[in-house]
Amino acid sequence: MSDCKVVKVTDKVAFGDGALTVMAGPCVIESHNACLELAEALVGLTSKLGIPYIFKASFDKANRTSVSAYRGPGLEKGLETLAEVKSRFNVPVITDIHEPWQCKPVAEVCDVLQIPAFLCRQTDLVVAAAETGRVINIKKGQFLAPEDMINVVRKCEAAGNNNIVLVERGASFGYHNLVADMRSLLVMRELGYPVVFDATHSVQRPGGLGTGSGGDGRWAPALARAAVATGVDGLFIETHFNPPEALSDAANAIAFSALEDLFTRLLKIHAIVRE
Repeated sequence: MSDCKVVKVTDKVAFGDGALTVMAGPCVIESHNACLELAEALVGLTSKLGIPYIFKASFDKANRTSVSAYRGPGLEKGLETLAEVKSRFNVPVITDIHEPWQCKPVAEVCDVLQIPAFLCRQTDLVVAAAETGRVINIKKGQFLAPEDMINVVRKCEAAGNNNIVLVERGASFGYHNLVADMRSLLVMRELGYPVVFDATHSVQRPGGLGTGSGGDGRWAPALARAAVATGVDGLFIETHFNPPEALSDAANAIAFSALEDLFTRLLKIHAIVRE
């Protein structure tokens, strides 16, 4: 892949420096204790394998299909949980933002601010996030061509922030279906910034269950392998101790019990690609 800027998250975690950086965690904060338990397990696993790691979880899922779906604990309680994960396990954290006013308080806790795919063209949100100076993880909209992300990049740059990471999470293919085009990883890398592949959202079936989104989580590991073979800078993965019981994105999450084998395989592929 083409050269890109190295985006540092902490002294030990970066994107674009040759390592395979992983962002992983539950889709949404289901409870304070459950979040801490999964974070501890993920930090232990990634430390064991030598993987640069960022813990991810959402304090609010503002784009749930149904009005009755669980959204999360909200900003205040969610940030309290993320702050404890960060301090207790000495790990950087990332969460989604949905409105410009959320950017400042989230940036006081989180090392990386994430722009959801469906909001990547919201100029006020992108600019407000960029103005915090934090690393901005921007998911490419399912409705955008990869080269169109240059306009989102320019909005961040105009706000004085070059700490940008771009994420591929699949493109709409008819109704209730996404496809992951590995060429997107190469095209977005040419924009000069690190590129991450979102393995679990790429197998989502948006609205496929009528009142919720379905998915084909069994294919997520295969797509992750393909992305690493393409030369991606990092991976984004939603995981859960028991995916069928997850309160959000249950259909596409990868069980924590499967991660060690998957990560081990991915590291082997990554080593070959980076030779």
